[in-house]
Amino acid sequence: MTQAPNVYDAEPIPEAARAEIERLLLTGDLFRYTAPENAPVALLEEEFAALLGSKYALAVSSCSAALFLSLKALDLPRDARVMIPGFTFAAVPSSIVHADCVPVLCEVQENYRIDIADFEARLDDNISAVIISHMRGHTSDMDAIMALCNARGIPVIEDAAHSLGTTWHGKNIGTIGKIGCFSFQSYKLVNGGEGGIMVSDDANLIARAVIMSGAYEHNWKKHKSRAGDNSTEMAEAFARHQNKLPLYNLRMSNLSAAIIRPQLPEVARRVRDGRANHDYVAAQLNQSPWINVPEKLAPEERAPDSIQFNLEGMSLDEMRAFADAAKVDGISVQVFGLSTDNARAYWNWQFMPEMPDLPRTRAMLESACDVRLPARLKQDDLDYIASALVRAAESVKGEVRAYGT
Repeated sequence: MTQAPNVYDAEPIPEAARAEIERLLLTGDLFRYTAPENAPVALLEEEFAALLGSKYALAVSSCSAALFLSLKALDLPRDARVMIPGFTFAAVPSSIVHADCVPVLCEVQENYRIDIADFEARLDDNISAVIISHMRGHTSDMDAIMALCNARGIPVIEDAAHSLGTTWHGKNIGTIGKIGCFSFQSYKLVNGGEGGIMVSDDANLIARAVIMSGAYEHNWKKHKSRAGDNSTEMAEAFARHQNKLPLYNLRMSNLSAAIIRPQLPEVARRVRDGRANHDYVAAQLNQSPWINVPEKLAPEERAPDSIQFNLEGMSLDEMRAFADAAKVDGISVQVFGLSTDNARAYWNWQFMPEMPDLPRTRAMLESACDVRLPARLKQDDLDYIASALVRAAESVKGEVRAYGT
């Protein structure tokens, strides 16, 4: 292959979506509450809950909306302190600010996972809730996190935007904490253009979130549990909150659901291929003394659609030169802490009410690189990407020679 692969286009939407989209276009039935029952959004919620093994799901306009509604569903007081890792996307602290709470950042290690010692130390700083961002699909030590939070009665929300299909001890990421939030944005495993969904086994939390998402009057009756019908538990929860919560109108449309639903059967295949692609490229990159792809934690089975690696033994100028050299070969490398105004570099979040000093996280972000690696790529594509990255490192640091030459 002499041309860089296109890593930005998503897979085609399955043909099965076309008939449903045509039906919706002909009827104009795009609002999730128009039909008396079995609207595409309601069916998506039922199917997604079954896929994850959760009791309930609520589809909304984005993963950010799901995070916001999760915090509101927890009924936290104004200015409640919500801890998040220092390595996440700006939308996560933004959702906390929108919910009238205060984001509190903790340190992240060189392997992109939460520094548990720092997490524990900050957890006793009047923390009311925790959002664990499994950033770029990297799972932190959920055993330790859940033990620490459960001992203190602190609820855990999982930001699983990048982690659909990832498991921890065989359990789906997003189902370990009290609430799990997922993304259907175009660069995620399932592509709805935009959209998000939250899952939980807590009927009261989901009922609150459903109403606040925009289920006015008695439209909550059109929501289903995993079993197919509203349970008594859910009905009682909805009745408790009727007319008592504000409506934020963060609903998903039927058209988005029609695009998303046929992709759910593709998740297992995309996870399998994405993992194989990631591991194939990682093995080649780790042959370079200048590139290190951190190992996963033992209980974790990943579902990657990109690859992250750390540049080692390079100055900041050399890291920038590395990214420039890769770009010459058509490979776009994002160095999180060196890319201008990067939304994943916490020091760029000027809306933060508190800005901590996180030296370990900053050092990691200044050497951590991100390259898209979608599941649809073939071996020739992977070889091109890996070779271009190794070559870029050698152009900066010099070609590695075998011993004795």
